[in-house]
This record gives sequence, structure tokens and C-alpha cells, in this order.
Amino acid sequence: MADKDWIEEIRVRGAEAVDRVKELFAEGNVRKVVLKKENGDILFELPLTAGVLAGGAVTLMAPVIAAIGAAAAFLAHVRIEIHRSEDEDDDEPNRESED
Repeated sequence: MADKDWIEEIRVRGAEAVDRVKELFAEGNVRKVVLKKENGDILFELPLTAGVLAGGAVTLMAPVIAAIGAAAAFLAHVRIEIHRSEDEDDDEPNRESED
């Protein structure tokens, strides 16, 4: 199995950071979320593993989410760097060997 990894970065208002991070937690292909100040300084780096947030584990992340909210509240804008991973084999058609 080959994995396809990529990074995207979005810019949101500080007040929107918590909601956006919660949305990212719910996505299955997000491996890491990095919250940065506008100048690039890292505020938080949150590694996520597959399935870590299933079954009510979002409650376990409540202190982290509260800390993100407190930090972002003082900033006009923050940058969210999103590290994603996807299995490339899921997109490829089945190929049978030709004999």
C-alpha cells in the first residue's frame, strides 16, 4: 500500500480557529494539525492518529481545544497547517494479472 501525503494551509480569524480544528478532528485523513501565528511561529502542534477521535474521544481533546481557543482569542488571524494522508490504492482500479 502506498500513501499519498500532502500539506495544506488555511488562514482563519482567531475566533474561528476552534471550530475549524474541531472539524479537522472529525475528518479521517488528517494526521497532524499545526496552529501558527500570522508570522509563522508555532502555537500548537497536534498529532492525530487514525481512529483516535472515534467513540467520544473528542471529549478527551477538550482541554486542548480550550487551550487553542484561549491562544487564538488574542490573535486577529491564525494559520492552520493541515497534514493529510490518503491510501493511493483506494483510487486505483483492480488489475488482474494477464497470463
